[in-house]
Amino acid sequence: MTVLRWRDAMETALYGPDGFFVSGPGPAAHFRTSVHASPVFASCLRHVLTALDLALGHPARLDVVDVGAGRAELLRALLGAVVATPTEPSLAERIRLVAVEKAARPAGLPAEIEWRSDLPPEITGLLLATEWLDNVPLDVATHTADGWRHLLVDPTTGAESPGPPLSPADTAWLTRWWPRTPTPTSLIKEFASGGDPDQDANSLIDEGGWGRVEIGRGRDEAWAEAVGRVRRGAALAVDYGHLRDARPVDGTLTGYRNGRQVPPVPDGSCDVTAHVAIDSVASAGERVARCAYTLVSQRAAVRALGADGGRPPLSLASEDPAGYLRALATASAVAELTDPTGLGGHWWLWQPVGVDLAPLLAR
Repeated sequence: MTVLRWRDAMETALYGPDGFFVSGPGPAAHFRTSVHASPVFASCLRHVLTALDLALGHPARLDVVDVGAGRAELLRALLGAVVATPTEPSLAERIRLVAVEKAARPAGLPAEIEWRSDLPPEITGLLLATEWLDNVPLDVATHTADGWRHLLVDPTTGAESPGPPLSPADTAWLTRWWPRTPTPTSLIKEFASGGDPDQDANSLIDEGGWGRVEIGRGRDEAWAEAVGRVRRGAALAVDYGHLRDARPVDGTLTGYRNGRQVPPVPDGSCDVTAHVAIDSVASAGERVARCAYTLVSQRAAVRALGADGGRPPLSLASEDPAGYLRALATASAVAELTDPTGLGGHWWLWQPVGVDLAPLLAR
């Protein structure tokens, strides 16, 4: 049986030659994101782009780089929105759309969209990362009688086993960003003897009795590198995540296939994902940009950008039936984007670089 650290297993399963994001029809065939849910999402980002263009003084070239672009669904929508909404000076003539993805360029992709497998060396404009960070591979660890150890995984079955101790760098990240108060061994032994005399206390510890954690250091580094490519402009990450004071007790690692949640077996047949330690990522980007970040829920961000999801007045139904139906459809789309138990619970991490755009999402 071949076992790997989770980070290595995820890398191969997601981005290897036959990986989930490289082969097949793409993410849209398996799960629904904000990009796929509603054109309102692209419309909100169109407002962001307009404000950023103004703040940058209408540069001769305005970059829009989408990291983890799927099959460029978002960039296609933004291209359509830019063309449909003329501006002065013309944004359509200055915009440079770049999709960053490991898969091959999709057939029929508009020529206006550049396709590449790595980040451009320099960006003046907007870097987008919509549900990218949750798929940046990470390691998983558990606490044993000997302290924190990596969990190893069999890529073909998903079976796990304890591995080597954490590196000093991973231990330092864990200490700062995933604080825990493990149950003392004495209490575990008391529980074992009281609940089940035949239960060995050491096995409770070795089997993860103190829970499992997801080490986000690699995601911090990935976000810092992406932000570092922005010379002037902003980076925006949209993803599901958690904060230091409310980390999940047993982690969030899971899988998705054909719209259904499945066990996270890293064999390339499903998405393998884990929520983002968003405050840790934000701190890493801030150090590189040397500008304060803004962190808000998608619900708050979408509303700040003018999409409140309010139902149209019933009087419109008689005055303009077609207009009423369009407004009703828009309200329904906004409701999905702002549902706090769903997409509305995503975080928007807004990292300016050399520009002041704090009021944009703070309304």
